[in-house]
Amino acid sequence: MGGNLTPELKRLLQEAGCRFERPGKGDHEIWFSPHTGIRFPVDSKIKSRHTANAVLKQAGLPKHF
Repeated sequence: MGGNLTPELKRLLQEAGCRFERPGKGDHEIWFSPHTGIRFPVDSKIKSRHTANAVLKQAGLPKHF
């Protein structure tokens, strides 16, 4: 397991036009993807590549991690 993947993940989401909407439960944030038209949670401390790629998939973006 590497370090925290969330900063890189958020950068990718922002570059793709996704946006932060509001705080979620615990240390999650709710983001919106214009590609899929859905909202999805982003944890503030993602350590797993699989989890990070799953978030990208929900956003309608290709795997990166």
